[in-house]
Amino acid sequence: MSEQVPVIAVDGPGGAGKGTVCRLLAHQMGWHLLDSGVLYRLVGHAAQLRGMRLDDADVIAGLAHKLPVRFETRAGELSIMLDGQDMTLAVRSEEAGRAASIVAAWPAVRAALIDRQRAFAEPPGLVADGRDMGSVVFPQAGLKVFLTASVAERARRRYKQLKEKGMDVSLPALSRDMEERDRRDSERHVAPLQAAADARILDSTHMGIQDVVAQIVSWARDAYPAVQSR
Repeated sequence: MSEQVPVIAVDGPGGAGKGTVCRLLAHQMGWHLLDSGVLYRLVGHAAQLRGMRLDDADVIAGLAHKLPVRFETRAGELSIMLDGQDMTLAVRSEEAGRAASIVAAWPAVRAALIDRQRAFAEPPGLVADGRDMGSVVFPQAGLKVFLTASVAERARRRYKQLKEKGMDVSLPALSRDMEERDRRDSERHVAPLQAAADARILDSTHMGIQDVVAQIVSWARDAYPAVQSR
């Protein structure tokens, strides 16, 4: 990866709106997009499909090294292919999210995926969405954002998102799962969920998506004066 490639690293807890914000941001900037959470979700989901134990770090890391994943863009939407099968909806499930949080705690798994993530940084620039983009994967990023929101608001957003996809979910259960995942992600020994020291904190609890995107675009123009959004 060239250090000359502009990178906007957006980290934060699940349900803060990172996915939607980063897709809109990448489109507006005309940059590439890395949804790092998808890689961990795919590893966890693929391991479960293969009957692997999620606490077997070496086996899961081996899977991560050779995971046959491909990203495709169809009608402006990202499709996630695993072994030639469309896993876009499957990896967005709460079960896949829980599996991702478990496998992401293993150092060997994170090491197996870090080069894959860094390879996404190509001209004209990259918007990287995750939990350790600014602190670990792209520490040289010119703009680091930690996007957050209250647990209640994040659970409400995730509930609405999943219901719109026809999934049967419980708001109280989502809140509990979100709090547990926050705890697990924040307390893991390797690349814990935390804002990089030089990250800008953006609380989106009372903000609309377009307002969040506009704020980050404004910061990006300050960080990269030569870059103009579309």
